[in-house]
Amino acid sequence: MGFVSTILGFCGFGVGVSCGLTIGYYLFIYFQPCDVKDPVIRPLVERDSKSLQQLLSEIPLWVKCPDYDRVDWLNKFLEYMWPYLDKAICRTAKDIAAPIIAEQIPKYKIDSVEFETLTLGSLPPTFQGMKVYVTEEKELIMEPSIKWAGNPNVTVAVKAFGLKATVQVVDLQVFAAPRITLKPLVPSFPCFANIFVSLMEKPHVDFGLKLLGADLMSIPGLYRFVQETIKDQVANMYLWPKTLEVQILDPSKAMKKPVGVLHVKILRAMNLKKKDLLGASDPYVKLKLTESKLPSKKTPVRHKNLNPEWNEEFNMVVKDPESQALELSVYDWEQIGKHDKMGMNVIPLKDLTPDESKTMTLNLLKNMDANDAQNDKDRGQIMVELTYKPFKEDELPKDFEDNDAAHKVPEGTPPGGGVLIIIVHEAQDVEGKHHTNPYVKILFKGEERKTKQVKKNRDPRWGEEFNFVLEEPPVNDRLHMEVVSTSTRIGLLHPKETLGYVDINLSDVVSNKRINEKYHLIDSKNGRLQVELQWQTAS
Repeated sequence: MGFVSTILGFCGFGVGVSCGLTIGYYLFIYFQPCDVKDPVIRPLVERDSKSLQQLLSEIPLWVKCPDYDRVDWLNKFLEYMWPYLDKAICRTAKDIAAPIIAEQIPKYKIDSVEFETLTLGSLPPTFQGMKVYVTEEKELIMEPSIKWAGNPNVTVAVKAFGLKATVQVVDLQVFAAPRITLKPLVPSFPCFANIFVSLMEKPHVDFGLKLLGADLMSIPGLYRFVQETIKDQVANMYLWPKTLEVQILDPSKAMKKPVGVLHVKILRAMNLKKKDLLGASDPYVKLKLTESKLPSKKTPVRHKNLNPEWNEEFNMVVKDPESQALELSVYDWEQIGKHDKMGMNVIPLKDLTPDESKTMTLNLLKNMDANDAQNDKDRGQIMVELTYKPFKEDELPKDFEDNDAAHKVPEGTPPGGGVLIIIVHEAQDVEGKHHTNPYVKILFKGEERKTKQVKKNRDPRWGEEFNFVLEEPPVNDRLHMEVVSTSTRIGLLHPKETLGYVDINLSDVVSNKRINEKYHLIDSKNGRLQVELQWQTAS
């Protein structure tokens, strides 16, 4: 009887569960609640600040403050560059800290302080936003908001009285709002002379400090004391209007414009030494002005000649005759491999009398180190003729800060020579059939100059300046400028192609002294090239 009851119980349970699931499924499918309403969707602009704070845990500055711009590209840049920046920053920190530590530890009778490990971790700082100010001065002001919750590993070992203690900094957090000012802005790369850094508010600094495995910051009162001390010390040094100044360029040199022309005539060389296996040399001369970014000039090669004559003339732009010097180097030309240096010498421009020709015979030296014994070895001589011609006093700009004054010249076409200044600013809508890696090639009076190549860019910017020293105004000359693209891949298929060109008549430059225009490129669909031309007269 009990067995029958058990069987019937199991059957009843199975039938009941099956019926319940069937009835529940039917009710779920065919009966829906009628009191359910669609959700009300409201745009964020209709929310108040309190509601937004509840919806979003942390609102970016570029949302709360319209004058802050997004800088996602900068955060992406830091993400990719952080492994390399980490090593560079740590190396620089060690170099800066080493002499400071060496100077301070004797005062406290400490044997040594060394970094056992120094890494900033894998988490880079992030920029929450950037505010940029435009002023009437020649400066650029930026105020980024920086937050860094990093995982650095900084371990310092301190040895004193025969004992060693290890201190480790972990879980570093830094929130700061610096002001970065680039000034003055100058027409020489990187286009600013100084960096000024100051803090607009006290920074937030939080970190853990482990000693012998224990966290010192857990000691009551110590955490707040250390944190406030760091904030006060940093604020005393860099809180605005106090600043940290980093000089990038000498403003007095960066803002200088040409003040004269150096005429160089390479006459000859005498008693040069044999460099080739067959008992001769193939000499040529390279000449360059120090503190000049222009490429070196070269004489032709005189093959198999130890007493070559060139009689080649060159004109070079001078910006500071008191500090610049003419560097002459004689090389032995090689068809294959590196050219051998046969000797060199340097002529300071301050040794020249303006408007007076001077012929000089110089001994060739290995280098300009007066203590090098190898300079006593005979390497031959070189003879040159130099003439420094300064510009007229009334043609020099009185104040470089005034852009208009920098281009003031006497009215009318000058009777003498001068400097043609070509500034290649940018191009727009240039595109090749096979590749677009543009650079500008300048052809003028048989001389060729080139800008740097910009890879994979239809709107490249160069901002490069080229100077041509001329004996007379180029009233009847034309300037040929060509935008060229070269392939970055190895191969001979489509290695180079022209993206467009323009020929500029220079008579307008001579009469107007300065023009800055965008030229439509010939053989280009929509390409344009912005070029600034200046003509400065010489005596």
